[in-house]
Amino acid sequence: MKLGDQLTENLRILEGQKLALKKLSIKTVEDLLYHFPVRYGDTSQKRNIASLSTGESATIFGKISGLKTSKSFKSKIPMSEAWIEDESGRIKAVWFHQPYIAKMLQDGFFVRADGKVSDRKGELYMSNPKIEPVTKLPIGVGDSLFGEDGESHSLYPVYPESKGVTSNWIYHAVQKIFQSGILETITDPIPEYILNTYNLPTLKTALVWIHTPQKRDHAISARKRFAFEEVFFIQLERIKARLEWQKEPSFIIKTPQDRIDGFVKRFPFTATEAQNKAIETLFQDFSKGHAMSRLLEGDVGSGKTAVAAAAAFGAVTTRPLGQTFGALQVAYMAPTEILAKQHFESFIKYFYYLGINIGLITGSGCKKFPSKVNPKSWTDISRTQLLKWVANGEIHILIGTHALIQKTVKFKHLAFVVIDEQHRFGTAQRQKLLKKEKIAPHLLSMTATPIPRTLALTVYGDLDLTLIDQMPTGRKQIITEIVLKNKREETYEKIRNEMKDGRQLYVICPRIDEPDPAKEAAVQAKSVKEEAKRLKKDIFPEYEIGVLHSKMTPAEKDRIMKEFTEYKTQILCATSVVEVGVNVPNATIIVIEGAERFGLAQLHQLRGRVVRSNHQAYCYVFAEAKSDKTIDRLRALTQAKNGFELAEYDLKLRGPGELSGNKQWGISDIGMEAIKNLKMVEAARAEAEYLLKQDDTLSKYPLICEKMKHRKVEEIHFE
Repeated sequence: MKLGDQLTENLRILEGQKLALKKLSIKTVEDLLYHFPVRYGDTSQKRNIASLSTGESATIFGKISGLKTSKSFKSKIPMSEAWIEDESGRIKAVWFHQPYIAKMLQDGFFVRADGKVSDRKGELYMSNPKIEPVTKLPIGVGDSLFGEDGESHSLYPVYPESKGVTSNWIYHAVQKIFQSGILETITDPIPEYILNTYNLPTLKTALVWIHTPQKRDHAISARKRFAFEEVFFIQLERIKARLEWQKEPSFIIKTPQDRIDGFVKRFPFTATEAQNKAIETLFQDFSKGHAMSRLLEGDVGSGKTAVAAAAAFGAVTTRPLGQTFGALQVAYMAPTEILAKQHFESFIKYFYYLGINIGLITGSGCKKFPSKVNPKSWTDISRTQLLKWVANGEIHILIGTHALIQKTVKFKHLAFVVIDEQHRFGTAQRQKLLKKEKIAPHLLSMTATPIPRTLALTVYGDLDLTLIDQMPTGRKQIITEIVLKNKREETYEKIRNEMKDGRQLYVICPRIDEPDPAKEAAVQAKSVKEEAKRLKKDIFPEYEIGVLHSKMTPAEKDRIMKEFTEYKTQILCATSVVEVGVNVPNATIIVIEGAERFGLAQLHQLRGRVVRSNHQAYCYVFAEAKSDKTIDRLRALTQAKNGFELAEYDLKLRGPGELSGNKQWGISDIGMEAIKNLKMVEAARAEAEYLLKQDDTLSKYPLICEKMKHRKVEEIHFE
């Protein structure tokens, strides 16, 4: 058996189990070995059978008997049945869809069973318990039946499971793989000196300790090793990418300081010190001769777009090398059509006096500024015409969505690329845009998603980091209130008073449609459509209400947003689609329904929609939650000074893998554990830098190269 072998070649797997394993992303032997337990059950929490009651989860030990396979009376579901007995009594165990259990065990075995206690017609039974034969029983369990030769303590793994594959099945599958002798053949990709430096177990030891720990310290040590391993390889990939990028020649952009100052003075606000510092840093990067690769991170409303515009000004006022005409080009990629169009309009305001051509390309059409008919406005043009002008260099700034990375989009002198809301684009998409030219363009990624320092160091390890940690002068702190059920009416009156002064309101709901009552698992949360009707009928009949959600066409979204911007509607009831890309200075109030369903970082993003002017802004967080823990988490919104502080709090409070969901970052839960530990991240980064400094090809470390090559199959993604 080898790590790369398909599981189906080595284990007997039923069709239903194949589907479940696919959901868990388990295909190979290695995938299963790296499918780690989420927690460990503790036999010190053992119970006597006589003390069990309905509805509780329990761990019991006893002798198994009466094993048989059968089918349920009505549904004919195949199942296994048995009795488990200790000195206090006996209980039935039933395994639905797992007839193999009865063949796997033998009557008279001592077993440990872990599962939920259910009740049928007054008789208790354990439903689908995790079952495992044991040679020794914990002392104090069944002494009268099994004697004194017991074990005082033992742990057992509990795995993430899916319908068709139980934690119990995974445990036994892992044991079969161990029994094949595979552990004797595997090689450890982490150099021995690193393992010794940080007191980490070898790969073989760590795999045994994480799946079958004898002591809790073993499990902790194994998790520490795998957490370090994951971050170490991410760092290697990121730093290697940075070194390769810095070898690429790029455009040298040198703009006189007085010209930059003149452009910045045209902003409709006074630039903050943080903005000026960021602009200075970008122009320093532009003059180095190799491609810039920088992440600009700042809270919603901190003025990142203005900084990008200033850098774009440097590019479009610089001649291509060896030419006395034309200008370098800028590409600006945004995640949504609403945001792309908004930036198009913003850039027109910044650049109209220079007379340069600005293009917009999205899935629903193309536009160009200025129009021949009206030099102060834009016009719709065909995609073919726009692409022709981009290719010959006539369009100086091209703004767009994913449409920018299509093969048909070709630039003549692409010198500067801006990617807004970086976390919404995959690295592959980013590379597509950057590889359009022979000479590497400078890259500025921007994000308003507050990222803890450890996460930024890991996920964005190939980017230099610049923070904008100041808000424009005159912006007032948002007043944020947590609103429980008994305070709703009072809050609606506060909102009404603000709206009488001409302000507008966002209402955010978790769902688009009402949940299907027939579906038991459906999320019971407020829907945009029904909430809009309720607000119009019962709360704000005097105001017009618009509805916005992700299932609408781009044209519908534009129409709804235009009506809201022009005050034709005063309330916008929307899903979190407004999290990015809505800029209505007059909308100063936001209500977030079902707030407990959103992460703190997302709530902070949503709240940022109402800091687009110097009017006092309000955020009302409507929570249905009853638990103190949830309310405490939401209260962090009222206490944190900025998004970065909030992100650190969210990471600490919600735990590994839940900051923005491991789907977003492409990092496993165990890797997210490492990201809570700044020392571990810094250690992994230092070791990666040391190895690459010696030899950026890593030729002395073939096992590392092999592992990195294997990891490339699944690039880290950001969505």
